[in-house]
Amino acid sequence: MDLFSRAWTALRTAVAELPDEDFARPSGCTGWLVRDLVSHLITGAQDVLITLVTPADTAPTRTAVTYWDVTDTPPTGDDPLDALTVRLAAAYEEPRLLRFHLDDVGSAAGRAAALADPDLRVGTRGEVLTAADYLATYVLEWTLHHLDLIAHLPAAAPPPAESLARARELLEAIAGTAFPASFSDADALLVGTGRRAPTDAQRAALAAAGRPAVRLPLVLG
Repeated sequence: MDLFSRAWTALRTAVAELPDEDFARPSGCTGWLVRDLVSHLITGAQDVLITLVTPADTAPTRTAVTYWDVTDTPPTGDDPLDALTVRLAAAYEEPRLLRFHLDDVGSAAGRAAALADPDLRVGTRGEVLTAADYLATYVLEWTLHHLDLIAHLPAAAPPPAESLARARELLEAIAGTAFPASFSDADALLVGTGRRAPTDAQRAALAAAGRPAVRLPLVLG
């Protein structure tokens, strides 16, 4: 629960500190500018608020690891929901309006998460998770999107080390194997999810560790 707050606060702070011109730069998400990614973060914050007030009275059906639908096909940016995100982002017209809405809804989502009972069962996407597991999925989500945010913004602050480490643990659990120790946490996340192609040295490390059979990239949906 604490890591959710740290990851989310760091991501919102990074967005708040971006100069206006950076909103028109590419993000690490295929087909999305930074402004499109920020629009997606607003939708994510809304999802957190909705899910935390949607209690379930049945046993959990998913955990923070099994929550994800995993494929090996990277997004093209042509999905209708992706296209909707782009249209919504354009409708804001000015970066300050995106910043304001993210701060407004994002702060509320952060407060709701801090107040949630970790053992509360909540429903989302037709599944049931504990609040703790649900918020853990967002540690991975927020950390990946923080990396997406700064993909072409070298001066922007990176995600917190602790959320990078936890996100890596979750991705390795999803993959069913660990990435080589020579991979930094950020490299493991970027290479593992197909956001970055492995270098020759990283390919060699994967092969030496017996990882070439692992299905990469791990595209999480």
